[in-house]
Order: sequence, then structure tokens, then C-alpha cells
Amino acid sequence: MAGALSHIRVLDLSRVLAGPWAGQLLGDLGAEVVKVERPGSGDDTRSWGPPFLKDADGQDTRDAAYFLCANRNKQSVTIDFTKPEGQALVTALARSSDILIENFKVGGLAQYGLDYETLRAENPRLIYCSITGFGQTGPYAERAGYDFLIQGMGGLMSITGRRDGEPGAGPQKVGVAVTDILTGLYASNAILAALAHREVSGLGQYIDLALLDVQVASLANQTMNYLTTGQSPVRMGNAHPNIVPYQDYPTADGAMILAVGNDGQFARLATAAGHAEWAASPLFATNQARVANRDAFAAAFSAVSVTRTTKAWMAVLEPAGVPCGPVNTLAEVFADPQVVARGLAVRMPHGSGAEARLVANPIRMSETPVEYRTAPPLLGEHTRRVLTDRLGLDDAEITALADRGVL
Repeated sequence: MAGALSHIRVLDLSRVLAGPWAGQLLGDLGAEVVKVERPGSGDDTRSWGPPFLKDADGQDTRDAAYFLCANRNKQSVTIDFTKPEGQALVTALARSSDILIENFKVGGLAQYGLDYETLRAENPRLIYCSITGFGQTGPYAERAGYDFLIQGMGGLMSITGRRDGEPGAGPQKVGVAVTDILTGLYASNAILAALAHREVSGLGQYIDLALLDVQVASLANQTMNYLTTGQSPVRMGNAHPNIVPYQDYPTADGAMILAVGNDGQFARLATAAGHAEWAASPLFATNQARVANRDAFAAAFSAVSVTRTTKAWMAVLEPAGVPCGPVNTLAEVFADPQVVARGLAVRMPHGSGAEARLVANPIRMSETPVEYRTAPPLLGEHTRRVLTDRLGLDDAEITALADRGVL
């Protein structure tokens, strides 16, 4: 069964994470994705290790685990488009593509004739998605933008980390490049919307996505807390600004998470904890009261939570319908029976002869399921095939281009 986007061709000129994440998602949904990389070195993240994928002999390949996370279902083509012949090749690929994704600095591709206005003249149906740190306009447009930088500038680090006054307090980034990931997801959504519009209009369009814009938009309720009150939210550790109890609590052997979303769940928690009176107390009976008295509740519940192990608490709270869970390591995540049952780890044969273990796409579609066609490619693995199949070049022409350093 063909994927939902099996009729779509993507030209991926992006590297690192945000752009490649969007390209991989489109590839998982069936699109044909051609990734253009620099000859000799390729995407920067190929070298962002250790760890590196091990080949069939147990030796490190040239591909870091970082690269593997965002480049499944792509064909790697090496083209040096700083050379006129390389520019002509990329332009030719763009003529027969539906989507182009790039994350060069503002105006960076114009010098090579690969900007939107130039390529639109070659292919008016082209959907051209540009991802930058700060967008195509504004006083910061020319700046380079990186996830860590944007987490700070966009406000995320002002609300992430231990509360001021606690040991270890201070700005803290999220443990994964979440701004890049979110930008990739916004990019793929925008691209799909542009495809839907093209079905009606027959025309492509330009998409301008900025990491900073995405970060600010993604702060969700915290952004609205500020816009509603005029007061900037502060770091609260693992506590929630609007809900109590909604954080980690100590247990006899570690910690557990409580995510109590309504007063009914709280009453069941109170009963399970042996303190049914909490549900009637004016200090704790409603969420509004618990938010006002969060420290008092934390102290009261922590005195009880440390008397049982995490597993023992799960055995009591889950049957009672109280949302709870452990704080898992990744080893524990991939051993979890729910994760195993959902097949969140997949294995794919890699061009090195090794088997690549990858994280499954979480999208489940009944009619056009996600496809796992190819593992993240070796650098230039598909250059000859793509130039032959898409552009009609023969072996002699391709060899000559390679000899001149274009491929």
C-alpha cells in the first residue's frame, strides 16, 4: 500500500535537525526525498559523535547516531552547488520536485541561483520552505540561530529548571533540541497546507519559518499566563504553574510522577494515600486552593510518598484511576511493555552492512501507514541512481562531473 505522500517529491537541501526532521517526516509518509549534501563531508551531523553507528565488523562508520535520528527514507546525493555545474543539477532537480526544504542563512542560496524567486520561475508549482533562526525579516534576520540560543532568547529557559533559591537553580535548557524538533513539525504542517492549497490554485508558495517564532508560539499556556497577567512566569522545577499536584514526588526508592488533572482524581489520590480528609480540606479541596497552597501540599504528600516504593505506589494509584508513572531511563523506556507493544524501536538494514536501530514514527494511519523503506543513507549513496533516473545522465557524464569535483 502506497504512502499518503507517495506521489510527492521533496528536495532536501537542509542539514542538522529542523529541516531534516521535516524531510524525514514527509519521507515516512511516503514522499520521495532526495537529500543534497556536500561532497566529502555531507550533513554536519554525520560527524556529531560519538556515538557512531557500528558496521557489520563492529567498527565505527562515518555516521553519528545524531545523523541517524533525522534522515530515514532519504536518498543521499552529493552535489557541490557552489560550482555552476552543481547549481544546474540542483535547479534541474527542483524543476521536477514538489517541495524544497532549506535552512541556509537569509539570502544564502541567492548567490547560487537557488533562491525561491529564481526557482519559482523554473517551477511555479514548487513549495519552497526556508528555515532560519530568526526569519526572513526583522532586525535579527541576518543572525545565525541555534536551538540552545533560541531556547534562551525565546523564554523557554526562563521557565525551565529549579526554582530560584533552591540548590542548582538557574537557567536550564531542555535535554533535547526541542526547538528544532518543533520547527520541523511546524514546517511539515505548513508544507502539507501548501500542498492542499496547490490542489486548488495550481501554484506553489514560499514558507518562512523561524526558530524564534516557533519557540515563542510553543510556550502555550505559559505564554498566555504572561499575556493575561503581564507577569512573567518563573522557573518552578517540575511543578506546574496552573495545576497541583502535577510534578515529581519522592518515593522510598526514587521518585514518581503525579499528573492529577481534576478534583475527582485528587479525591481518589487522597483516599489511596490514606488521607481522605485532604479532599474536604479548604486548603486542598479544589485545584485553585491547591495551587495557592502548593508548598503545604507538597510537604504533606511527600511525607507519605516516601513510605512506599515507586512500584508499590503504581500498584495502588493506577487501579484508582490516578495518573501516575515512574521517571524512566531510556533503557527502561525501550524495555517498557507498552513501548514494546507499540513497536517504537525499529531495525533497518544500513548501507554499511550493519543494522540500524531507529525510533519509529508515532503516526498511525489506517489506510496509508508510515513506511520504513530505507535506513539513513551513506553519504552520496544514491548520487548515480538519482542523476540517472531523474535527470537522464549517463555513466560517462556522471563520472566526468565527479572527476571535476562537482559530485
